[in-house]
Amino acid sequence: MLLSRYERMIARRYLLPGRGEAFIAMVASISLVAVMLGVAALVIVMSVMNGFRAELFDKIVGLNGHAIIQGYNNQLPDWRRIADDARRTPGVTSATPLIEQPLFATYNGRSEFILARGMRVADIRATPTIRDNVKQGALAALTPGSGNVVIGSRLAMSLGVTVGSEITIISPQGPTTPFGTMIRQVPYRVAAIVEVGVYDYDKAFVIMPIEDAQTLLLTGDSVGMIEVETNDPDDIDRIMAPLKQKYVASAQVSDWRQLNAELFEALAVDRIVTFTVLSIIILIAVFNILSSLIMLVRAKTRDIAILRTMGATRGGLLRIFMTVGTTIGALGVSAGLVLGFIFLYFRQAVIGGVSRAIGIEIWDPTMRYLTELPSKVDPVEITVIALVALLFSFLATLYPAFKAANTDPVQVLRYD
Repeated sequence: MLLSRYERMIARRYLLPGRGEAFIAMVASISLVAVMLGVAALVIVMSVMNGFRAELFDKIVGLNGHAIIQGYNNQLPDWRRIADDARRTPGVTSATPLIEQPLFATYNGRSEFILARGMRVADIRATPTIRDNVKQGALAALTPGSGNVVIGSRLAMSLGVTVGSEITIISPQGPTTPFGTMIRQVPYRVAAIVEVGVYDYDKAFVIMPIEDAQTLLLTGDSVGMIEVETNDPDDIDRIMAPLKQKYVASAQVSDWRQLNAELFEALAVDRIVTFTVLSIIILIAVFNILSSLIMLVRAKTRDIAILRTMGATRGGLLRIFMTVGTTIGALGVSAGLVLGFIFLYFRQAVIGGVSRAIGIEIWDPTMRYLTELPSKVDPVEITVIALVALLFSFLATLYPAFKAANTDPVQVLRYD
């Protein structure tokens, strides 16, 4: 929108009303603050939602892969051949054999349900989610037959163990006797404590060499599943299709969307609903711009009539008032983006400060699934938020701008 010199001067004058128009200035300021808060809320919430999805995807997929090939009855006797076939499949980057079994662990009278996971030692040390999150101890002590295990930080806290402590894992799969199946109790030494950042995993995982897991569960040379990673998780259906067809009779192939369908679908729905609701909040905020412009037009009716008699065109008046309203909206959008980014940068400090002030833990990992508030700023999404807010601000200027442009100078000045 190109303005002439006099149009810019008048628009600048109307953006800073005089003494007798303090109320109009106050309403315009409220409009700016309302748009700022609406944009900041939308930026913060959408970035946090994106962070949730990204963190959950990275951590969950980092431990469970993009897909799993799981044997019926949790048994894959021919797992080496299946793993080799998976590695040769176009798009597959790795295939890792796993054993997972819910069991029970005790230490000094404390007991917790656990998820025992058996992996090859090389795979344990090569998995970034495990390797990069060791809080105590070292993975080097984890070798087959050593009786050493890695446990999650929350599980260590619940049991009251540290590196070097000896926990007892209880397995119902023991030897069969004339009196029934005997429960097995096997001691293991804690060699390392990890914190992957997902509460459910940190509270349950006990990771051990796959040979030790086979011995503990009496599975022989069999494994329970093969974890598959690909070069394109969004194209997982096409990549895994040949394996699904080949092993349909002996194994079930599931991808990350099926394994975590409820979680990621809920996040997607939440993002849409949140964006819609907060966009409505911004829409309500720009109604303040509409109100302030209507009051400004009414207060400046005589000035508008004089401008018309001096040769101002309808288009010029239209541009002046549209510029005034859009400028208020643009300032609010800019301030909202800055406020949103500042909050996201200091989000953990803000949450900690509020928690201390009210004496309540706002971010409880047992309820929030992740140990920290995540955030991921999407430039495309931020651009859309800014454009939507600017569009709403622009639309709010149309009625008062047309009202000003259609002012009849004859009717206004007849009795002056």
